[in-house]
Amino acid sequence: METQTLPDTHEKSGGGLGMRHVQVFLLFTSMLLCYCMRVDMSMAIVAINDDAAPKDQWSVSMQSVVLSSFFWGYIVLQLPSGELAARWGGKPLVWVSVGGTTMMTALMPLAVQFGGYGAASALRAVQGLAQGFLFPAMHALIGKWVPLHEKSRLGTIIYSGAQLGTALQLIVSGFIAEAWGWPMIFYVNAVLGAVWCAVYMWVGASAPHQSRYISKSERHYIETSIGQDEDYKKPKTPWKILLTSPACIALMVAHIGQDWGFWSVMKQMPSYMSQVLDVDITTNGMLSAVPYIAMYLLSFVFGYLSDLTLKKQWLSITACRKLSNSIGAFGPASALVALTFAPAGNLAVAVLILTLAVGINAGHYTGFLVNINNVSFL
Repeated sequence: METQTLPDTHEKSGGGLGMRHVQVFLLFTSMLLCYCMRVDMSMAIVAINDDAAPKDQWSVSMQSVVLSSFFWGYIVLQLPSGELAARWGGKPLVWVSVGGTTMMTALMPLAVQFGGYGAASALRAVQGLAQGFLFPAMHALIGKWVPLHEKSRLGTIIYSGAQLGTALQLIVSGFIAEAWGWPMIFYVNAVLGAVWCAVYMWVGASAPHQSRYISKSERHYIETSIGQDEDYKKPKTPWKILLTSPACIALMVAHIGQDWGFWSVMKQMPSYMSQVLDVDITTNGMLSAVPYIAMYLLSFVFGYLSDLTLKKQWLSITACRKLSNSIGAFGPASALVALTFAPAGNLAVAVLILTLAVGINAGHYTGFLVNINNVSFL
C-alpha cells in the first residue's frame, strides 16, 4: 500500500504527538465499545425479567446460560487469532471484531422477543466468536505501533477502555431501560459500533508503513524503537518451545486466573445488587459502575508508576511486571475473601469492598497483559 506522508517540520518531531496516538485512541474506543456490548446483557437481563410476565421470566439457570454463552464462542478463536494477526495484520481482525459484535447487538432485542433465552444465547455466542479476535489483534497492533518505552503508558490507555466501557455501560443502562425500555440499550450500542467501524476503516492501519497519514519522522521513530520496518518478516513460530516455555505457561496461568475472577464478578454484580442488596435498576447501574471507574482511574496510576520505574531503572522489566501483576491478583483475591464476611445487607460496605477488589485489579494491565508484547514473536 502506498504511503502518503505529511511534511516534516522538524526531524525530531516523531517523538511528539502523532499518528500513533490516533491509533491508540481508535483502539481505546474499540475496547470501550466491545466491552459495552459485552456487558450490556448483564444489566439488560435484570430489566428483561422485570418486564416479563411471571411465566415468561428467565430462571437463574437460564440467566446463567445467557450470560455465559458469550464465552462459548470467545474461547474458540483465541489461539488462531494470534497467527491471523501476524499474517494479515491487526486492523482487519479488530474491524471484524467490532463489526461482528455490532451486528449481533442490533439483532438482540428481536432475538429476545421472538426466540427467548435460546436465541439470545446463540447471538451472544456469535458475539464471543467475533470478540475472540480482539485481544490477539490488539497485542499485534500495540507491538507494531507503540515504541518500547511508551508501551506501559499507551498500552494501559488502550486496555483501560475495557473498564471505562464496562463502567459507562453499567451507568447508562439503568437510565436507558428506565426511560426507553431495555431494547434501546442494544440499539444505542449498535449505532456507536457502526460509526466506529466507518471511521476505523478509513483511518486505521495495521502498521506505521501502511498508514496513509503518518509522517516520515514518526514512522522512523516507531520502527527504530521496536526494531521493525516494512521489510521485517515474522519468524516461524516454534510451537513446541513456546508451549513448554515457563514464561508462556506463566502468562497462560495468569490470564486464566484473571479472566475467571474478573468475569465472575462482572457478570454477577448487577444480579448481586438486585437480588442480595435489593436496589432498583437505576441505582444498580450506578453502584455496579463504581468499581470499574476505580479500575479505570487506577490503570493510569499503574501505567505511570510502571513507566517511571523502568525509566529510573529501579527494577528490571521482569521484576516490574511481576510486582504489578502480583498486586493486581492478590489484592482483589483478598478483598473478595473479605466480602464473604461483610455484614448482610450493608450496601456501603459491599460496594467499598467490591471497589477495592476491582480497582486494584488494574495492576494486571502493567503486569502479564503488557508483558505479552515483551515475550512475543511479533
